[in-house]
Amino acid sequence: MEYFEITSINRGLREKKTEGVTEEVPLTIDINGKELATLLASPFDFKQLTLGFLFTSGLIEGISEVKSLVIDEERWKANVELNHEGFSDEMFFRRVYTSGCGKGVIFHNPLDLIQRVKLPAGFEIKSEKILEIMKIFLSSSAEHRETRGVHSAALAGQDGILIFMDDIGRHNALDKVIGEAMMRKIDFGEVMVLTTGRISSEIVAKVMRCGIPVVVSRGVPTNQAIKMAKEIRMTLAGYARGHRMNIYTIEERIK
Repeated sequence: MEYFEITSINRGLREKKTEGVTEEVPLTIDINGKELATLLASPFDFKQLTLGFLFTSGLIEGISEVKSLVIDEERWKANVELNHEGFSDEMFFRRVYTSGCGKGVIFHNPLDLIQRVKLPAGFEIKSEKILEIMKIFLSSSAEHRETRGVHSAALAGQDGILIFMDDIGRHNALDKVIGEAMMRKIDFGEVMVLTTGRISSEIVAKVMRCGIPVVVSRGVPTNQAIKMAKEIRMTLAGYARGHRMNIYTIEERIK
């Protein structure tokens, strides 16, 4: 974070303060020497963000397709070389803009996947355990406590949080978590996503690409997120805080 001198007004009283502010940088992703997209993001965990973004946006099917991934932090650039021939020039123009902070973008239509994806019933977790893990999750971001300027995302299993990431965008935070999970070869079918942001249709689409069965948020889902989750049998739980949560779809996984 970066620190600035500000003027604080509280009950009519003015006071000069030094305040920490969340940083934002433009990360440009180049694929095989061509500029693909620029993500407005927090200036850390670029490798995880790039890998997760490529996967959840429908550009790669797995980490094995990435021949090299080099981060240039001086120029805010991710240089990616893919080791297959399936990436065509038309993909540079086939974009679906989302409601994410900083104009999120994916490169496939999520509706194309809905008819092919039905998540299995296997993963189950107790509601008390979810709320216990969410309490830890919601207090884990030091930057959010100081700046209130970032979203958080995590992957958690039955025993607690496995991966935790922050970013200025909720979709970026999710991509970072997924990228890290791909690097660790975590079984997506045995974990749930935690997020601080609203659950919109593009968040469901990103999670659907991974086959993760449960999404839990401090926020709430949109109507399209609920409809999409029902279709693919994904469990959505929102407003998870304190001793309560709302389950919007496929409640059988939460006992």
